[in-house]
Amino acid sequence: MLSDKSKPYIDASVPVLREHGLTITQTFYRNMFASHPELTNVFNMGNQANGSQQQSLASAVFAYAANHGNNAALAPVVNRIVHKHAAVGIKPSHYPIVARHLLGAIAEVLGDAATPDLLAAWYEAYWLLAAELIAAEARLYQHTGSGPDHRQPVRIVARRQQAEDVASFKLEAVGDAPLADFLPGQYISVQVELAPGVLQQRQYSLSDAPNGRTWRISVKRDAGDANRPAGTVSSWLHANAREGDVLLVSQPYGDFVPQLATGNPIVLMSAGVGITPMISALNTLAQQNSERRIVFSHAGRAASHVAHADDLERAAQALPAFEAHVFLESGEDAEFAQRPAQPGRMTVDTFVRENADADFYLCGPLPFMQAQRAALLASGVPSERIHREVFGPDLLDDIL
Repeated sequence: MLSDKSKPYIDASVPVLREHGLTITQTFYRNMFASHPELTNVFNMGNQANGSQQQSLASAVFAYAANHGNNAALAPVVNRIVHKHAAVGIKPSHYPIVARHLLGAIAEVLGDAATPDLLAAWYEAYWLLAAELIAAEARLYQHTGSGPDHRQPVRIVARRQQAEDVASFKLEAVGDAPLADFLPGQYISVQVELAPGVLQQRQYSLSDAPNGRTWRISVKRDAGDANRPAGTVSSWLHANAREGDVLLVSQPYGDFVPQLATGNPIVLMSAGVGITPMISALNTLAQQNSERRIVFSHAGRAASHVAHADDLERAAQALPAFEAHVFLESGEDAEFAQRPAQPGRMTVDTFVRENADADFYLCGPLPFMQAQRAALLASGVPSERIHREVFGPDLLDDIL
């Protein structure tokens, strides 16, 4: 617990972080990578290039300052961070490096306003949180029987084009170590060597039901645009990964795990490649011959961008209480799971009224998540029934 001496300084930091948080985190990453270039093999440099990682850390620091006494608000965020840290291989030895450069960035940006008492308060707050993360990450590594340096070789046994910009890769273990079991909604880190000594890793959701033999991931090729570079790892996988190739991957991680054993209705809502963990949940429900009411709602730009349409068709045939709603911004005529696509962006009124007691699971780009969560809340869905997974850095809008 934060000491009484430090609490006023952390509380007073809230408006300062609101104004200067992004500059502080930009300074932090710049200085840390200059001193420790080896960490560029751990951090997502694509998110560094487009600025989203700096914004995410600024939001996290701000959220911690604004909620340091609210464990109920912070606990889910901490758990999400722990799983992501384990997936990328964060070690206890990384934390002193982060502490030194984060406090240094606060001092550099705030200048004379960064008094010794303020810096001491943030030193205490940082290490309280770091100790909690280190302990939780150790427990998670123990649970998975792995560690921060663990990467398992897997062989690509099948590659399939699931949509115009999405390819799936079916993976099997190499050697005697079997693939670990996983829960629908979890992800693995895939590590690739872009150039000699230049490593990058990205997290991809497992996109099929657990079967004890193989994993499947589905990767969207991020082509980038005028405002951000193309995705380096996704582009590499699309261009280079073929059947027979071997990849290095982490154990499955992630706390976005739809509860599939209950009998109440479930609504799976996604956009773009956010469909992948929802397909894993859907295929698992089909594998279980579930009789519960299942609504699958997906938003895509065009029919050619909707991945795993064949999985939707199989679910429609296998599940007695299943319905699909696919929304296409293009407005084109198309059919998915024996239902015509709906034009425009996703609207929740088509399925909320009939599923007032459902659990709602959302996955997709942040603006999609924000819009759908707001729409569900406006429709009367309690916040505790809305669960989400964001691809990419999370701006923690639920608690800010």
